[in-house]
Amino acid sequence: MSRPEDEAIGGVHIKYLLHCPRQLWLYIRGYRPEQRSDTVAHGQAVDDTTYTRRADIDLGEAKIDWVTTGAIVHETKSSRAPSAQHEAQVRHYCLLLSRRGVNVRHGVVHYPLIRRTVTVAWDASARDRAEETERQARQVIGQDAIPPRLERRSCRGCSYIDYCWGES
Repeated sequence: MSRPEDEAIGGVHIKYLLHCPRQLWLYIRGYRPEQRSDTVAHGQAVDDTTYTRRADIDLGEAKIDWVTTGAIVHETKSSRAPSAQHEAQVRHYCLLLSRRGVNVRHGVVHYPLIRRTVTVAWDASARDRAEETERQARQVIGQDAIPPRLERRSCRGCSYIDYCWGES
């Protein structure tokens, strides 16, 4: 049986780490309330109906929305606000591809609901940031005790809110 800290790190791990380390810790241990989340369902619908001619790139530990000629990584988000979490997720995808020998140029986060894109640099500094974020994820995953919950106002819209804030 594999240990949680040996788990391959994908984009969802990075997103959860940066949103809430507790969420990452629970996710890696099999707690997955996202399947019942309206917010997650909405995001999936936006992904399924936007840029429909593109095919996901499945790396095993991560699914990249698409990669265009010249090795530009693309990610679609249903959010109405750009986020550092989204950029970190794209940097992680760039890292995974570069480890496979792909000469990645940069990434782009697409926000179709607000018709906006954000370019994510991929250079030595971005690689260092991606590797550090990956180390942080492994550290949280390897903890024996569950990380503390965030302040409740930070949990709005999180599919883990009932676990963290429900009556016991």
